[in-house]
Amino acid sequence: MLEIRGLRTGYGPIEVVHGIDLDVREGECVALIGANGAGKSSTLKTVCGLLPARGGSIRFNGEDITNLRGHAVVKAGITMCPEGRQVFPGMTVMQNLRLGAYARSDAEQAEDLERMMDMFPILRERAGQSAGTLSGGEQEMLAIARALMSRPRLCIFDEPSLGLAPKIVAEVGETIARIKAMGMTILLVEQNSLMALRLADRAYLFEAGEIVLEGTGEELQTHPEVVKAYLGH
Repeated sequence: MLEIRGLRTGYGPIEVVHGIDLDVREGECVALIGANGAGKSSTLKTVCGLLPARGGSIRFNGEDITNLRGHAVVKAGITMCPEGRQVFPGMTVMQNLRLGAYARSDAEQAEDLERMMDMFPILRERAGQSAGTLSGGEQEMLAIARALMSRPRLCIFDEPSLGLAPKIVAEVGETIARIKAMGMTILLVEQNSLMALRLADRAYLFEAGEIVLEGTGEELQTHPEVVKAYLGH
């Protein structure tokens, strides 16, 4: 579904991703793990049109989407649930959810809205509440539901557990597992490497802007380098 070849990207004069190759197949959950600053989130931003590619190509369902603008990437079928949640704090929960369907013109948005309320009951309770007054965990659920409101074919999660209490981290992991079970294709960047690898069908290890290891989630959970550096035992 997603095919990245020789991708390079960066900020100003600094290149932070150095010619990586990466694939996501339909129905898979693929995780990107590695230290802060390794290039994981920069890769996601480049896929989503938020950071320009300096070289290489990005193809989605056979179409070249390299340097496509962000709104066009959403219309092509890719949505990102961003790092730090980034809900619109002055808007209500309901308004945030409806904004997730902004690029859609079909008549089934109300049906999907009900589906999100059923999937995340707390959002039904908080529907008229300003998003900025929600707890961190509630905001994460809102950000996930908002991303799903666009009916993506590929849903990208950038650090969904960042800054959350351990109990809420577990709930986020369970939520992503449920979304995966629904058949959604997922690309996941997550600092909680163990959670990411347990969710992942396949995973890539980033170091200093390069992919240094890849394999199934199960294989990387037992790889000595990953265990020592990222799993804490």
